[in-house]
Amino acid sequence: MTGHIKILNDPVELVPLLITFNNADYKRIYELLNKTWLTEEELVAYAAGPVVTECLSILRKGNLIEEQWRMPRPGEKPTKEYRTTYSKFRASFQCTMGDIGDLLHIAVSNDEGLRTIVDSVEQEIVAGTTSIGDISRKYGVSPIFIKGLAKRIPGLDVKGQGMVLLDRPQ
Repeated sequence: MTGHIKILNDPVELVPLLITFNNADYKRIYELLNKTWLTEEELVAYAAGPVVTECLSILRKGNLIEEQWRMPRPGEKPTKEYRTTYSKFRASFQCTMGDIGDLLHIAVSNDEGLRTIVDSVEQEIVAGTTSIGDISRKYGVSPIFIKGLAKRIPGLDVKGQGMVLLDRPQ
């Protein structure tokens, strides 16, 4: 286990943490990675393959895991292995109650309305509108809301003041 402290300076960084610890499978994966280095294939023994892939994506976006190449046996291909980066947590931010409410809702909700907004945002990005400000104005939500969605959805991420679609695993 590492002794590093995860310091959150932006409330949006809470979303991957809340998603991870609100899902029993994700939490189990995090706890396993907190003990030792494991490959994605090794994690599949503890949770279904798609769950492992989704969890690793969320953990990567939250900068909660580190990865390295495992030296293979002769004749085998190298594989990536993962472990958690942090064992402690500290928050140092201030935001409005509305923003924290939005982020909590995004992180723990199964609301289909969120799926509709995500689909619309993805269409905007494909069409060339990547500015978080432009997208938030178009849908009448705060920029923090849009950033929170990006942290929840495995296929989206925030880069600077813009949104990007990530390569989706096949």
